[in-house]
Amino acid sequence: MNGQDFWLDILLAFLAGGGWIMLITVAADRFGTKIGGFIGGLPSTIVVSLLFIGVVQGPATASEVTTVIPLSMAFSGIFLAAYALLAKKGFFIGLILSLLLWFLLSSLIIVFRINNFIFATSGYLILFLLAWLVFTKYLDIPSLGVVRPHFSAGYLILRGLFGGFIIAFTVVISKLGGPIFGGIFGAFPAVFMSTIIISYKSNGLEFSRSITKPLFFSGMINVIIYSTAVRYLYPGYGLVWGTMLSYLISMVSAFLTFLFIHKKLI
Repeated sequence: MNGQDFWLDILLAFLAGGGWIMLITVAADRFGTKIGGFIGGLPSTIVVSLLFIGVVQGPATASEVTTVIPLSMAFSGIFLAAYALLAKKGFFIGLILSLLLWFLLSSLIIVFRINNFIFATSGYLILFLLAWLVFTKYLDIPSLGVVRPHFSAGYLILRGLFGGFIIAFTVVISKLGGPIFGGIFGAFPAVFMSTIIISYKSNGLEFSRSITKPLFFSGMINVIIYSTAVRYLYPGYGLVWGTMLSYLISMVSAFLTFLFIHKKLI
């Protein structure tokens, strides 16, 4: 991989990620936390990360990266639950402690050299159920509607720049760290964190806590569906068809997830 390709990939990740963050936060502002959280949980940075890895290192390597993504994504779900819980003590306390928890949990993948898809998927299911219980049984966070629907173009651009920077940084780490680090940081809660921070700055603490629940249910399901599809479709169908088919499969799960979020989440 030459330097020019590397920086081109980072620029594309920055632009795509920044645009996605703008879309999520504007949707939350205009339609409420349910819609914003649902959109935020759709496969986005994981699509860019796996596609770039496939372009540079081949479809087989991109498929291998998905080995630890279920467990890494589960840790991102724990990050959301921890923030929603701890932010009751203050925004910065919630954000910093939940990020520290994510890094601590993710470091276990490296320390114990976890590189087994069945083990990672089993861990994902256990942690998903744990976080599910926290959101549904312990936390009483109602969904919120429109709070502040009108912003200047400059403010929206700042949102995109901020989100794009965070996402581009995670792509850099995933590219430099090899398959295991690629899998870990491919599931780094960059979109989640950016959405939480911007929601807090725009609409306050309770709005940022409220959006975590739809982010969790959408992201924990749809991203895993996408990455699992990539794992099995990239080797046989290549990058273009593998990406298209994987995203189509994830859109089916996204439709079902939307129905659940719309009807079941308060």
